[in-house]
Amino acid sequence: MSDREQCRTAYIEMYRAMIAKDIPALSEVLDDSFVLVHMTGMRQPKAAFLKAVENGTLNYASAEHDRMEVTISGDTATLIGKSRVNAAVFGGGWHTWRLEQDLQLVKKNGTWLITLSEASTY
Repeated sequence: MSDREQCRTAYIEMYRAMIAKDIPALSEVLDDSFVLVHMTGMRQPKAAFLKAVENGTLNYASAEHDRMEVTISGDTATLIGKSRVNAAVFGGGWHTWRLEQDLQLVKKNGTWLITLSEASTY
């Protein structure tokens, strides 16, 4: 599998694990330095993000991926993913969001890990 395909796989696996609340798998695809920047600007480090997925603060039901653009430079990459995500977050009701995730990834020991995800809508 090419580096570009591995980055896309990391993005898809991130959503699969979020939907399944598969915390071990989600933890594996996220680097220890991972930070999620929510649309509100709130910054959530990896441990807090994993806890929020696990305890239902962040609930995901489905994700349909419309587009993934990957740019690779050595052992770093960016991925702009556009997906329609059905979620209920922070006590709100279920809604389908047209969610863009601007990811930063790093290749460590042959594996692409997500270090940063900045969320916005499209």
